[in-house]
Amino acid sequence: MANVAGVFLDIVAEEEKRGRKQLFRETPKAKLLRWVMGTAYALHPKRIADVPALLVSMTADIARGGTRSPSEASISPRLDTFAGVCRDLTPESVLDATRRGFFPWCHIGPLKWWTRNERMVLFLNEQHIGKRLRREMRKTDYRVTFDQAFDEVIAACAEPRKGRPLLTWITPKIMHLYAALHDMGAAHSFEVWSADGRLVGGGYGVAIGRVFYTESQFSRESNTSKMGFASLNHHLAKWGFVLNDGKDFTSTIDAMGFRAIPRAEFDAILAEHTSARGHEGLWEVEDDLAAVAARDEQAKQAA
Repeated sequence: MANVAGVFLDIVAEEEKRGRKQLFRETPKAKLLRWVMGTAYALHPKRIADVPALLVSMTADIARGGTRSPSEASISPRLDTFAGVCRDLTPESVLDATRRGFFPWCHIGPLKWWTRNERMVLFLNEQHIGKRLRREMRKTDYRVTFDQAFDEVIAACAEPRKGRPLLTWITPKIMHLYAALHDMGAAHSFEVWSADGRLVGGGYGVAIGRVFYTESQFSRESNTSKMGFASLNHHLAKWGFVLNDGKDFTSTIDAMGFRAIPRAEFDAILAEHTSARGHEGLWEVEDDLAAVAARDEQAKQAA
């Protein structure tokens, strides 16, 4: 009986691999366009001055064999958020780097380790849901789930969108890495579904201890990612998380209560809370959108 169960699990795993290979793919045309747009991104007037230093730092690090485990010591003195070219990248090495505030990222070329001088973070008791969004959440037919469609969510996050039609850092390699982290129970997704069962919004990130690191979000209908994100942050607070890291400033997360803190403060929080026991297993929604909106309104009235 045990052998039969093992064979069945092997078959399921093989089917999942095949499904991911089809979903996590990039056509030659899409790859070429990404390189064109990535080059244009790097040569933008506000970034072009950093390109020579980045190329020098990359070349030097590649000559040393690359960086397997980024640290404060590996951060370039000329580019104080670049921490090396990723070497022997595995889900485990990504998890280890994430625990210390580093992440793999690039539009083109080899994956590189980065951190930030300032991090946009949400202390979970500071979440702000706007009145209009709360009103919409109370009466919407949208439904939020967790960990029900991780592969579809990360693929959707890589799709072209307004403002960056052909540019993404979520390459097939990144998709496979974070899907493997999901299989390990470290990466999680939130999904927003329409009344007729379509995936219309969502996002994903990594949970370590009592810290959540948001990686990306997408919306196919107005405000859907905002609703799902508000639900995620509500549940993170309920489960004892202290922080959601959004990395960089965006107007969306700024409006939801995220604020910038210096890297030293962020690192201290990680040192204290990433070793704590987190919310384990596949995540499940405990409160629907109407309940999340009601709880936020009660908190604001009590403040």
